[in-house]
Amino acid sequence: MHATLCDIVTDLVQNSIEAGASQIRVEVSTHPKQIEICIVDNGKGMDAATQARVFDPFYSEAGKHDHRQVGLGLPLLKQTAEATGGHMELHSEQGKGTTVRFYVEAQHWDTPPLGNLVMTVLGLMSFRSAYNLTFTRKTQHDSYQVSRHELIEVLGNLEEAGTLNLAKGFLASQEEALVH
Repeated sequence: MHATLCDIVTDLVQNSIEAGASQIRVEVSTHPKQIEICIVDNGKGMDAATQARVFDPFYSEAGKHDHRQVGLGLPLLKQTAEATGGHMELHSEQGKGTTVRFYVEAQHWDTPPLGNLVMTVLGLMSFRSAYNLTFTRKTQHDSYQVSRHELIEVLGNLEEAGTLNLAKGFLASQEEALVH
């Protein structure tokens, strides 16, 4: 299993970037009884044959990872969701993109902690690649949304320590505002 739910998000977004997505949406909704996470991309998508194999831990797309012939991300995600009273959904269309949505019971003893959303989102937005990532965070009473392009437009880049620190402070303030 993954150490945190943020680890799962990171794995899924990395898959989206590797699939050539130019638009990636991540939504994290936390409620007292349930946590829902959804990642939608416009990457290359998967055909039916690939979708039938992605939950086999001994399958990985040819050429995706040098020296590795296993793909544990989606099988571990499915196991985590089911072990915590939730479930996952995968929808993909070749040439159009992929949607992965999963739910876990927030209070289940096997549910991994959410993890550090601020650092996860900052890391995902600072990959060097041509994509936009829109992150939406929802709680029972409030929400916020931020996009990679907006941060770059305001800060100039997400590659230097100073701009990364400003982005981190902004994201932290958004998270803190959800708590109060």
